[in-house]
Amino acid sequence: MTKNKFWQGMLIGAIAGGAVSMLDKQTRQIMKEHVGRVSGKVSYVVRHPGEMVGKVKETAEKIMDTVEQAGEDISYIMDKVDELRDLTPKVTETIKETKKTFRDDVDADFVEEIFDEKEFK
Repeated sequence: MTKNKFWQGMLIGAIAGGAVSMLDKQTRQIMKEHVGRVSGKVSYVVRHPGEMVGKVKETAEKIMDTVEQAGEDISYIMDKVDELRDLTPKVTETIKETKKTFRDDVDADFVEEIFDEKEFK
């Protein structure tokens, strides 16, 4: 029972606050303009309900398309991340093998000799 009185008091307080705020001339003028705009829009929707339904359907379709596209994009990105996870160890191993091959195949003295000759010329 207390709950009902609470909400009743809130409603009465809101109405009283709104009424007191209407004592200000500028507030009355602004509210008159807002109510005029809103009532014009509401009456247009009431006279043309099919147009509003069409707009709502169109907006819903756009949202669904956007959500679907976002899902596809996320899926694509996740696939690429998985590919990178698989590829990274392979690339690391290839680099290690290449580095080892150059160390084993190239005579270190020969390489140093080439670099020393270039520095002295």
